[in-house]
Amino acid sequence: MTSAKQTPLSPLAANPSTHEVIVSVRGLTKVFKDFWGRSKARAVDNVDFEVRQGEVFGLLGPNGSGKSTTVKLLLGLLYPTRGHIEVFGHSPRHVATKSRIGYLPEESYLYRYLNSGETLNFFGNLFRLPRSDRENRSAQLLEMVGLNQAKLRAVGEFSKGMQRRIGLAQALINDPDLVILDEPTSGLDPIGCREVKDLIIALARRGKTVILSSHLLADVEDVCDRVVIYYGGKIQAMGKLKDLLATPDAIQITTPALPRATMERVLQIIRQDVAESKVRIDTPTQNLESYFLSVVQNARRAAAETSGAMSGAKVAPYLRGDAPGAAPDKILERLTAPQPSAPASAQPVAPLVPVDEQKLEALTKPEPPAAPAAPGPSHATPAEDLEPANEKLAALLGKPK
Repeated sequence: MTSAKQTPLSPLAANPSTHEVIVSVRGLTKVFKDFWGRSKARAVDNVDFEVRQGEVFGLLGPNGSGKSTTVKLLLGLLYPTRGHIEVFGHSPRHVATKSRIGYLPEESYLYRYLNSGETLNFFGNLFRLPRSDRENRSAQLLEMVGLNQAKLRAVGEFSKGMQRRIGLAQALINDPDLVILDEPTSGLDPIGCREVKDLIIALARRGKTVILSSHLLADVEDVCDRVVIYYGGKIQAMGKLKDLLATPDAIQITTPALPRATMERVLQIIRQDVAESKVRIDTPTQNLESYFLSVVQNARRAAAETSGAMSGAKVAPYLRGDAPGAAPDKILERLTAPQPSAPASAQPVAPLVPVDEQKLEALTKPEPPAAPAAPGPSHATPAEDLEPANEKLAALLGKPK
């Protein structure tokens, strides 16, 4: 028995067939050609689909399958080779239609020397928003995408994840009715990904229409109502996620933990109609993203509750060796200061004896030069010749002879 994660649909998306068609695509084909007019690549091949108001519509497929080309065709950035496109009942190149669209491209194309506030002000000017609206929306968007503390930094200094955040903010500056997001979570950490997905759901609940192009299946599964799956420029599958992911030949039962005896009775009843090899019992699990977010959230709460104890950076007084009321002793500096090294054979120094200054002067007074000795064989000074000098030194130091 396993559990499946269900994402609640927006009220408008719960029954999209009753709402206005926002995007209509019929027989859409795009062939790229070389300089000589020869076909080089068929990026989109005879595609049909509709997107209705309040839907979160997913374009799925591997890299190079035609997702980004379809998005550029919907925006009027590329002309179709064949087929028909309508956005809000008009051509994608209709100027009034473009003012109702917000677009986050796959790569963030930003002016690197503008800061976050200037960037949003620039895009707001493109839509001719009044100054007060630009300022209010910019402040709210920066707070929403978590860049309020970095609003004065040039966007050229931003990491890829931060650029995606400011890119998402500029896509919403005009309060669009249709939001087209091309790989919106690229470069974001799991927390940023969850925030973007929550934002997408909130937009759909307000009646906005969102087209999400991605090759990350978890992103699409969490937020999309319907999807199309591209491969080789063609739609290979299309429909509601609930229908596409359902397994009609299996039933899932989720219960609280059961006593062993109860479990045996349940299995005995099931085995009467189903072969034992086809019965599987499992413990329900959550996906990795949910687990990761719960761990981070718990860690943040714990940090908030213990912030008073963790905020101090000083060593405790008893570790510093401070006496009560004494100035703090820099114990680390004292322990790491170089200490003078004493010779290995050093002996304790005897206490000094008072010295007779007259005797010291007489002892240190230079003697008159003696007559040169007759040449002869050199020999060591006998010990008895040193006795007068020893007596003088003993008298000077106050020692008995």
